[in-house]
Amino acid sequence: MTLSTSPAGTPAPSNGAVRPVRPAAVLWDMDGTLINSEPYWMAAETELVEAHGGRWSHEDGLGLVGNALDVSAGVLRSAGVNLGIDEIVDLLVEQVTSQVLGRVPWQTGAYALLGDLVTAGIPSALVTMSFRRLADAVVSGAPANAFAAVVCGDEVVHGKPDPEPYLRAASALGVDVTRCVAVEDSPAGVASALASGARTIGVRVMVPIEPRPGLSRIASLADLDLELLHRVAGGEVVDLLDA
Repeated sequence: MTLSTSPAGTPAPSNGAVRPVRPAAVLWDMDGTLINSEPYWMAAETELVEAHGGRWSHEDGLGLVGNALDVSAGVLRSAGVNLGIDEIVDLLVEQVTSQVLGRVPWQTGAYALLGDLVTAGIPSALVTMSFRRLADAVVSGAPANAFAAVVCGDEVVHGKPDPEPYLRAASALGVDVTRCVAVEDSPAGVASALASGARTIGVRVMVPIEPRPGLSRIASLADLDLELLHRVAGGEVVDLLDA
């Protein structure tokens, strides 16, 4: 059979079909994707805005999902929080971290899938716009050796939707980002992952994941397993959401 080459350099049959391949790594967003922490962030935002005499709605909170923390802090300042950007960020991170330290709110299927990847010898990286102290709390509650690299929002120059976080993660793992699969739950995160060249899966959690060229979409991590990761790594675009 004559083989053609996919955009990521993966051999594919000339009839247009793609073959599942082992991903070089899986690059995970954290908040919303691996852990159900977005309600924690929204509660912290609401408490802070209301303490300064403002009002903060659920829709306002949804608008911040996936943003870099300094960007979110700027929005909170506009909503009436009379504090500096760094102080706002510190207050939010402190409150959410304290809750996560009490219990990591893993999304359904997340903990088991991380363990499956360890068993299969496929490395994972955590790629989050949250700060290191919150990421460390999650890593400490994950399966042993689940994350071979961690990239945090306070350690990058350009946060999501810029591709820098995912490019840094692949570099830290010593792998080609185009051979990785990234898993995200927000428009900013999806944009970051796609721009980096990673095969990208969008998980519908709290905000819609609109269809985009090359983007696979699933309804929850319960839909994701090693077989589907291999399919996406091979170049297949899987869409399990209604059009």
